[in-house]
Amino acid sequence: MKRVIGIAIGIAYLGIAAFTLSYSTGSWRAGHADIGVWFTVIAGFLAIAGLGAIIGTWLHTSESKG
Repeated sequence: MKRVIGIAIGIAYLGIAAFTLSYSTGSWRAGHADIGVWFTVIAGFLAIAGLGAIIGTWLHTSESKG
């Protein structure tokens, strides 16, 4: 159950990162480079958090052999 919840949280973070990246792309196209840069940075941090949640959950809930 812990694995499912941890991976779901990681997927939620990746979803928010994708939304933020799409918002960043729209800002770049509209000519707002400053907003585009900062939303790209935020999307990167959210993607790192999402991958960290998924990988950390997978590592900490797997049974060690040996």
